[in-house]
Amino acid sequence: MDRRTLLAAGAAGGAGILLGGPAALAADGGHPPRPPAGGRPPRPPGGGHGPRPPDGGQAPPLDPTTIPKYVTVLPLTAPMPVSGRHGGIDEYQIAMRQFAQQVLPKGMPRTTVWGYGSLSHPDTFRFPGRIIEARYGRPVRVDWVNDLVDRRGRYLPHLLAVDQTIHWANPPGGIAGRDSTPTFTSTPGPYTGPVPLVTHLHGALTQQESDGYAEAWYLPRACDIPRGYARVGSWYDRFQAAFADRYGVRWRPGSATFQYPNEQPAAFLWYHDHVLGMTRLNIYAGLAGGYILRGGPSDLPAGTLPGTTAAAQRDGRPGPGHYEIPLVIQDRSFRTDGSLFYPESRAFFDGYTGPYIPYTDVPPIWNPEFFSDTMVVNGATWPVLPVERRRYRLRLLNGCNSRSLILSIAANPTARPAQPVLPFWQIGTRNSFLPDPVRVEKLVMGNAYRVDAIVDFSNVPEGTELYLVNEGPDAPLSGYDNPGEPTNPQTTGQVLKFVVGARQGTDRSAPPDHLSLPPVPTLRQAVRTRKLALLEQENPDVGPVEVLLGIVDENGTAVPLEWDAPVTEIATMGENEIWEFHNTTADAHPIHLHDTQFRLIGRGPDGTTPPAPQELGLIDTILAYPNEITRILARFANPGRYVWHCHIVEHEDNEMMRPIDVLPAGAPRTGDGGAAGGVKVGLAAAGAATVAVAGAAAAVVIKRLGDRAD
Repeated sequence: MDRRTLLAAGAAGGAGILLGGPAALAADGGHPPRPPAGGRPPRPPGGGHGPRPPDGGQAPPLDPTTIPKYVTVLPLTAPMPVSGRHGGIDEYQIAMRQFAQQVLPKGMPRTTVWGYGSLSHPDTFRFPGRIIEARYGRPVRVDWVNDLVDRRGRYLPHLLAVDQTIHWANPPGGIAGRDSTPTFTSTPGPYTGPVPLVTHLHGALTQQESDGYAEAWYLPRACDIPRGYARVGSWYDRFQAAFADRYGVRWRPGSATFQYPNEQPAAFLWYHDHVLGMTRLNIYAGLAGGYILRGGPSDLPAGTLPGTTAAAQRDGRPGPGHYEIPLVIQDRSFRTDGSLFYPESRAFFDGYTGPYIPYTDVPPIWNPEFFSDTMVVNGATWPVLPVERRRYRLRLLNGCNSRSLILSIAANPTARPAQPVLPFWQIGTRNSFLPDPVRVEKLVMGNAYRVDAIVDFSNVPEGTELYLVNEGPDAPLSGYDNPGEPTNPQTTGQVLKFVVGARQGTDRSAPPDHLSLPPVPTLRQAVRTRKLALLEQENPDVGPVEVLLGIVDENGTAVPLEWDAPVTEIATMGENEIWEFHNTTADAHPIHLHDTQFRLIGRGPDGTTPPAPQELGLIDTILAYPNEITRILARFANPGRYVWHCHIVEHEDNEMMRPIDVLPAGAPRTGDGGAAGGVKVGLAAAGAATVAVAGAAAAVVIKRLGDRAD
């Protein structure tokens, strides 16, 4: 039996559900051995961290205040090169490799990272990966190659400490034990074997076999894979067969080929790793990049918005002709030798040094969140962007693991509260343009958020220095109006510096307040409503041990569900559904749904507060605030197996992800996952069985996971 047991205290009404109680009941209902007396250290307020524990044999952490700011020009690279074009398809061969990059300013050590690059263009490997430029209606086919091997073809271990006590890919488990929570009789060290990878194009509407499913991972084609290891995830073979049937292409060992139709509105998407239980580490190591889809009926004519000329794009540096600027914003911490710092023990989060297995269910390495101390934009710490006195189009991405951003443009980089001196004219959100341009002083960006904005420097005097600053907290957001204490203005409170220079040529782009944007699809009536719960499991002597999703049943009781529980979200392709996220935790969670571009329709204590104007476009990720109900209208685009999850990737990696099954159009409606309009609705057989464990009117839900047969 699995050693985790959940105890949920039910309450009438979705938003007030509590989850707590003993987190480590034994399989037979008794208690495990108690840890030694002494209690746990108090968790620092606001989700903060305890002191960094010593790291044997490694360089000490680098003080972020010793890193010079604004000495590196913002990196802008040419797009990812196309490997070939056949039958109207743009083809890419993109590998994931390990290399050294100058992330810190010149004169400081280089950083070993992972990144994406073209197999036929070795000079294209970098962190973050180059932007893939795509056109509406023209498919892109990518052969994603796991090339984490050394020059002799031997596998490379992870750069960071991998916790193998949580539910993860688990290659050492072999075919029977992959994609599971291993059983240990004592606390193991970090996993040091070959690294599984699988890439997800975030925001894309594509067939299931090309979505980057968390259990469709694959190891590199190394010469020394240990005997008995699973080389691929549980879903790899069936998706490989599906791709071969659909496109006539078989995947090669150590790779997977995905195809993206690009039949969706023009937008800034991004690709990143998505392996079960390891996404946080693989993204932190560098596996992320941008994808810009252009053209089609939902785009504006060329020249309407600030853009970048072909010559400037090839040059890959800021300057004349480069007026559309992608900004991939991430936070990282470093050691004095330039290497990445990421916690190697739970002690970093709250000072808890054990005991772990077999005395408690506290993962020994996994941290519930991690907020780094240095801002990185396009792969460089605190860069500077020279701009002209004209309009610029900024394509912003929050690529941080845990950190939400609250961005503004200020003259003083450290004054708090920040005093914005230039507005953003937001014209687009995650997956589309907005109905109308919206002038905003500050951008609130949850994890995985993208913003399309115009910033007008036309009236700013030449020589002026302005700063992109961040007032988001060193914790998940605590509310919409009261997000939490701002981060340190000397470090992660600063992001980028603009230096304004003379305009070169004529700015022919349209003023943002004069823009007429493409229409956003109108809302249609939903055929069902799902009530879903966001929950946290805590050990009473320590704190969080995993974060979960679940359903709210017809009695208003939260039913927590782990990743491998039976599927309860069974949708039908093309039908509109309302999803209600009842957040019972103290944190705002950025919830991401695959295979759909949805609309926010309400939030607040009862879910009826209308969206703000800048929230009215198509989106794939939405912040669900604490003690609120967040309501979205979703319609799934393709049949098959997909997922929904929190995009605080530390949460996603430890149970805050659930599968979605999408049935073909016309299939019977089922799997409502809760109550709709106060009327009990039918669940799929598997979902009903899950709910039945608790009983129809249960106030206490105990869920035990049995032995896995796979």
